[in-house]
Formats: sequence, C-alpha cells, structure tokens
Amino acid sequence: MNADASNPIPTIIFFIYLSFFPLIIASRNLKHSSNSQLYDDDSITYIWPLPSEFSFGNQTLAVDPNLSLAVSGHGGGSAIVKEAFERYKLIIFKHHSKLSKFGVSYDIEKLNVIVHSANEELQLGVDESYSLLVDKRDEHSIIGEITIEANSVYGALRGLETLSQLCAFDYGTKTVQVYKAPWYIQDKPRFEYRGLLLDTSRHYLPIDIIKQVIESMSYAKLNVLHWHIIDEESFPLEVPTYPNLWKGAYTKWERYTMEDASEVVNFAKMRGINVMAEVDVPGHAKS
Repeated sequence: MNADASNPIPTIIFFIYLSFFPLIIASRNLKHSSNSQLYDDDSITYIWPLPSEFSFGNQTLAVDPNLSLAVSGHGGGSAIVKEAFERYKLIIFKHHSKLSKFGVSYDIEKLNVIVHSANEELQLGVDESYSLLVDKRDEHSIIGEITIEANSVYGALRGLETLSQLCAFDYGTKTVQVYKAPWYIQDKPRFEYRGLLLDTSRHYLPIDIIKQVIESMSYAKLNVLHWHIIDEESFPLEVPTYPNLWKGAYTKWERYTMEDASEVVNFAKMRGINVMAEVDVPGHAKS
C-alpha cells in the first residue's frame, strides 16, 4: 500500500488532465457557437446531410400548397422527376387541409427544375450534384421562387429532398414556410457509395417493408441498396432456369418472385437508389 502511495504516475496524469480540460471545454463551445449561426430557437432548419456549399438569409417565405412544377432541359420529360415532385409535395404539405386560412399571400408558387441530361442510366458514380435557389420573386429578381438545376435526374432528386427539408409547417399560420431565406445551395455527394445492407437470406422481409426501407434511404440521400437475397440459411429467390433452388426458402410464403425483384429495382431507381444484389453461388452453396 505504501508503494502505491509513492507512485507519482496517477498524480502526473491528473495534472495533465487539468491542463487539457480547458482546451476540451473551449473546443466544445466553439463547435456549439458555429452551429448556432445556422440553428436558433425560433426557426430551426435541418439539412441532412449538410450540403457542401450554402448560404442563407433572414427572411421567412410562405409556400403555396398548389405549388406548380416547370421542368426544362434535355431531361425535362423525365417521369422520375415528375413522380418525385408529386411524392415530395405530399410530404411537404402533409398537414395542409382545405380548412387552412383563406386569403394568405404566398411568396413561392412555382418550382423550376432544369435537368441537362436525358440519360436515366443508374450506376455507381452517376452525377448527383445539384444547385438549389429558394428566393422570393419580386420586381427586381430575374430568377425567383425555387429553382433546382442538375446535370442528371438523380441530382434533381437530391435537390428535391433538400427542398423538402427546408420546408416546415407552421402550426400557428397553418402554412408551409421556408426560414432563413434566401437559400443558395450547391451540393454534391462526398462519397460515391452510400449504402445500406439488407440480409433477407437470414431474415425474410416482405416487399412492402423493403420499399419502406428504400423510401427512408432516399430521405438521407443514400444511393445503394446492398440486397443480400440468398445465403446458406435460405434461398428465397426464384430462378426460372433452376426451379428447385427456391425450395430452400424458409417456407413457400417467404419467397421473392422475379416480378418482386423487378418491382424492388424499379421502385428504388425512381428514388435514385441502385440495387446491388448479392447471390452467393457457389460460395455458400454447401447446404
């Protein structure tokens, strides 16, 4: 016991900790103060993931629930963009009803989407960059309201997701508002591969649940669904040329037809998510 008391190491560590403790506190306070410039108690705006470049102001703009869409560019005829607009419109105006106040003056009434390429091929490394402008149209502005510009339809999808995060429902005025406008955002993914793994070989998931997962992935701008369909534990996927394979499923009710797989792939593509299917043959075929 006397030897432990004479050991100076704990005392030295204690004084080192006291020396660095003020620096730790200062760094935490510095981080908090930098975030407070963007997020305050009155109008908190969350953008996830944080765009690579952005600027904002101090205005609050009301968004018309009858927001219209104008698409231009070589990809202007894309069904991917038009269907995405309808999906996000339902999300943004989820709480709007016909009982909302009449006579409200709206600052934003139209969304302009410019897509430069008509190519809808989805693969790893596709251009997902976009720019987003949210401003109030007045007599001095040439480009007003909301404009999303992207090289591909998948960049436009990411811009729509960011826009939905900027829109917030005000329960006092019963209107959808954009705080801290005008916004100007230039964004592109930091990582090409932003994926999520589903292992349905070990835990079967119904198609509707897989779709819900894909929907939630789009909200975080993920772009790859790693679908581990089969493994040693079960083989739930239909393979027409080898009809006996899916007899290895847990039960005949826990299987995926070719139509199911195609439906998942198409559902994901409409949200800018590439399905990377993992079929373990022959590596896990011993069963």
